[in-house]
Amino acid sequence: MIGSLTGVLAEKAPPRLLIDVGGVGYDVEAPMSTFYALPPTGARVRLLIHQVVREDALLLYGFGSDAERALFRNLLKVSGVGPRIALAILSGVSIDLFAQLVHGQDVAALTKIPGVGRKTAERLLVEMRDRLVEPSAATLEGDSPPGSPQAEALHALLALGYKLAEATRLIKSADDGTQSTEDLIRRALQSAGRS
Repeated sequence: MIGSLTGVLAEKAPPRLLIDVGGVGYDVEAPMSTFYALPPTGARVRLLIHQVVREDALLLYGFGSDAERALFRNLLKVSGVGPRIALAILSGVSIDLFAQLVHGQDVAALTKIPGVGRKTAERLLVEMRDRLVEPSAATLEGDSPPGSPQAEALHALLALGYKLAEATRLIKSADDGTQSTEDLIRRALQSAGRS
């Protein structure tokens, strides 16, 4: 499985990217949240990848953060939500706003996202409710500024199904203040495996 790509950003035309890795061009689809953070064409870029293997295709989806990729993977577990709808959701709302909409049971706001109909929105509310933490609770428990490695790691653990208190404890025990988000998540998951 391909977990990440690091190379030169050869082309970008939403939702498609072309990443040149050692002379091989990889077609990657990415949400708009990732597009906004991309460097200009010709610059080096690193994306986290979710790979989908089908009978007739090998598809790559790229993300700028672990939290985005974790939410994408959780969305794919919802009945009736495929990669296209998951990308549309990530393109249409931020991770925090999506959590607010789910916990606020806001069907109307979810149906404003292109590709999300009423039935899909209702399924999202039911199936994602226990997988997401309320943003206000995350702020209270995870005393880290939004966008910090600690906050992104907390979101990733929550998206993986950890409860808020446990995820907060794992992040605090793994954090020495110098790790990247990926290292922090890796150390937190390793410590969870030992306990």
